[in-house]
Amino acid sequence: MRLFRVILFSFVAQAVLAPFPAVSAPDPSAPRPNIILIMADDMGWSDIGCYGSEISTPNIDRLAAEGVQFTQFYNNGKCTTTRASLLTGLYPRNGGKGIELLNENMLTLGEALSMAGYQTGLSGKWHNGSKAPHRPVDRGFDDSYGLWDGCCNFFNPSQPDPKFKGGKVRFFGENDVRITEFPEDFFTTEAFTDHAIRTIRKHAAAGEPFFHYIAHTAPHYPLHARPEDVARYKGQYKDGWDTLRKARYQKQVEAGLINPATHPDPGPNRDNKPWGTVPADMLEYEILRMEVYAAMVDRMDREIGRVLETLDELKIADNTLILFLSDNGGCAEQPGGRTPEQVPGPKEFYSHCGPDWAYAQNAPFRRYKSTTYEGGIATPLVARWPASIEAGVRTDQVGHIIDFLPTFLELAGGDYPLAVDGKPILQEEGVSLVPVLTGEEKTIERPAPLFWHWSGNRAVREGNWKLVWEKGKEAEWQLYDLSKNRTETQNVADSQPSKVTLMSRKWEAWAHLTGVKY
Repeated sequence: MRLFRVILFSFVAQAVLAPFPAVSAPDPSAPRPNIILIMADDMGWSDIGCYGSEISTPNIDRLAAEGVQFTQFYNNGKCTTTRASLLTGLYPRNGGKGIELLNENMLTLGEALSMAGYQTGLSGKWHNGSKAPHRPVDRGFDDSYGLWDGCCNFFNPSQPDPKFKGGKVRFFGENDVRITEFPEDFFTTEAFTDHAIRTIRKHAAAGEPFFHYIAHTAPHYPLHARPEDVARYKGQYKDGWDTLRKARYQKQVEAGLINPATHPDPGPNRDNKPWGTVPADMLEYEILRMEVYAAMVDRMDREIGRVLETLDELKIADNTLILFLSDNGGCAEQPGGRTPEQVPGPKEFYSHCGPDWAYAQNAPFRRYKSTTYEGGIATPLVARWPASIEAGVRTDQVGHIIDFLPTFLELAGGDYPLAVDGKPILQEEGVSLVPVLTGEEKTIERPAPLFWHWSGNRAVREGNWKLVWEKGKEAEWQLYDLSKNRTETQNVADSQPSKVTLMSRKWEAWAHLTGVKY
């Protein structure tokens, strides 16, 4: 016990006091960049073309080709906690009533960049509170439009979720006015883009730099897409999820994105069934699920294309940093069950992909959303900034969503305060990735490990070592050397007991620091 307390104290002190890597300050004479952060919802690691997908995503692929592509970037593996960390640069805090998404001791991206003189906007899914003082308007966003809660009907957000899902839908327009009626041709992915473009035009006309956060709900369930979009993928998934996963894996190998020596295919997932066992009367339904999902990703990409066209038209693309990522891995959840009665596509129904397709969406990794294996927490990330980022770069730099706030604040020339309105605030826990983005440094050493926790699942990554705990009756720590085995197929915990002990104690110290109950 005494040894644990010593380790706990020393680690917490290290995590709090360790200096961030020294970086050169941006050129004060250069104009500060605009920043656009785009996030998909429940999209797998391999669901876009530049990460091995067959889905048409030319605009996201263009960002990768004209900028930098990350191979080891992380989220929190869950919608709510990812959004909280992305906004604050902090790990989620657990309060007396569960996860504290935003509180008065936290500074958001909207607030930090506003303090630095940026105009700010939000289009899409907030999911950090729908009542004061937790709304976008309360937390530093000048213009906001979208969904303050979880996901909703894509064609008609006022349509209640089915009884099996429950939950209230709150959709708000500018000035935080609630919207309850939507036009016949409404579709959220397009509406979020409409608002983003209007706001970007307004901010560009004002002549000051801006930050805009576009948080799409695609391709989160319910699976909704326009018929013409679904038609683009008709018959493409008739060979099933096993074939799809292998095809994506092969594309990743051919593209040099992964090395089969360090990314061996983990093979069948414990929750998956072979495609050949699907009953004949379920085949059409199963194929349609993935066709609609692909259509949702496709539509999101085309809407991102509209944003890129706007930047070109306004002649501000060169000095705009634009990033794209996902909030967690592909989703295995099936609210309401796996039934053809819930037809994928039309607004009248509420469907989802399920674990078999989700496993393919996360190729080559294990598991999916809500777990702390790579399939749950690894995200694609591409970033383009023509004025400062070399085109066509791929980086193995380990990054995390907590790094966005220090990165953006450095680019904005702002300072992270010790207190706001006389109240101390939690200090940022990420690191600035500016030297990696600009090519000044190949890699940045992180001053502390990365940590995860969700619903009993745990993980810690320190260097190339990753310790994972998957909840269950036989739960125990598993250890993986990601430099040799990123797909987590070879648990070496038995041969490295001291490393397991030390890393698990660091996770426990972090859990104590952030209030995680386990």
